[in-house]
Amino acid sequence: MVHPRAVSTLVLVDAFRRLAHRCSVWVGTPGAFVLALLVVIVWALTGPLFHYSDTWQLVINTGTTVVTFLMVFLIQATQNRDSQALHLKLDELIRAGRGRNRLAGIENCSDDEMQELQREFENLRKQRPT
Repeated sequence: MVHPRAVSTLVLVDAFRRLAHRCSVWVGTPGAFVLALLVVIVWALTGPLFHYSDTWQLVINTGTTVVTFLMVFLIQATQNRDSQALHLKLDELIRAGRGRNRLAGIENCSDDEMQELQREFENLRKQRPT
């Protein structure tokens, strides 16, 4: 039997994944950019009304800081998922094709191992005529 806490955690993780995906898709639209631009324009236009006070400046600074802080987590979650999906697709192509299986888990290699593979591929490119 699955523990209720584990089920609620899975539900929460799935809800976060869906929210992160929707948000990252939405913030990449022209509409989101226009909305952000309008917020900045309205804020700038209200400057004379508030005599360009410290509070007036604090509003935009706090707003942008909070939005940026939250977006970092949403975008990172989406990017991690996309990266994982890409790795799985490439792993499948390597296994199905003529690629080397040792490259399937390359993301777990050390920096030195990756540099050695990089040099190997550079040498292969030099050997092939373009």
